[in-house]
Amino acid sequence: MSWLSDDEDDDLEYDEADIRVRPNPKANRPRTKRRPAHADARIARVLGVDRGRYTVLVDEDGPDERQILASRARELRKQPIVNGDLARVVGDTSGDDGTLGRIVGIQDRTSLLRRSADDTDQVERIIVANADQMLIVVAAADPEPRPRLVDRYLIAALDAGIHPMLVVTKTDLADPTAFLAHFEGLDDLEVFTSGREAMPVETIGARLAGHSTVFVGHSGVGKSTLVNALVPDALRATGHVNEVTGRGRHTSSSAVSLRYVGDDGKGWVIDTPGVRSFGLGHVDPANILRAYTDLAAVAAECPRGCTHLPDAPDCAIAEAVADGRLGDRGAARLDSLQRLLATFA
Repeated sequence: MSWLSDDEDDDLEYDEADIRVRPNPKANRPRTKRRPAHADARIARVLGVDRGRYTVLVDEDGPDERQILASRARELRKQPIVNGDLARVVGDTSGDDGTLGRIVGIQDRTSLLRRSADDTDQVERIIVANADQMLIVVAAADPEPRPRLVDRYLIAALDAGIHPMLVVTKTDLADPTAFLAHFEGLDDLEVFTSGREAMPVETIGARLAGHSTVFVGHSGVGKSTLVNALVPDALRATGHVNEVTGRGRHTSSSAVSLRYVGDDGKGWVIDTPGVRSFGLGHVDPANILRAYTDLAAVAAECPRGCTHLPDAPDCAIAEAVADGRLGDRGAARLDSLQRLLATFA
């Protein structure tokens, strides 16, 4: 019933403001996916990841260099954040106790070292970002060296555009000559040897200055011992090899970035957990051939779809080796290439 007279009701004008609308909580949600630009974000290096919290280094090499703890922004929930990443951080970056910054973005990466659970698994697991060198650590004995695992490390490094190096530890227990013969054909693979009494800390350290180097290796090969020698305050746990199984005990549970400081300058050592398998389901085999520049040039003459393996018909590389066009090291280089390619056969 209206409380107005007929004349008053005729003179009243109505509009949409007079309509009572029930509040809708969804109406307060933003209608755009645009996010804040975070122009004030600080660039920080990710040093470690632990249960959803990230230790990052702010103002690297600056007067106020400091480590802080940060969380991940909601919009990055599907974005992997790994050791070596250069993150954009906002919030409290003072580093004071009880403070927490927030990672809101990741800078473009220069490299990604990845592995899969096995060769058939296409789901990649990122180990480290922005590394430009890989130091493969293998023992001459105790545990016995595994050439095929080293092959897999080499493949992952070449696929990622990372320069590989190799150090053989425990050379006082066994002669590594026969093992190293497997890798004679690979260009630019610098090899170091190390024993209990003669660890080439200065020589390896000189290669670390100015670089970000990821250390990889089977459990028990002495990787953590080498890291502790290069970075004395790293205090990485060391383990032993089980006398029954011949396997090393995992002493590192997650990757961590450590600052190397030597006479030749500074660098980054990224120590990773020891692994017993290294899946390559994500790798493009074509990237392996590109690492052998002289063989790749000859491969242009191969039939379409040539595998370059020993049973490949009319392989131009095999013919070039046979007639001596690739020189004295041609056979060794082809054998090295075929060993790596056979992984995908």
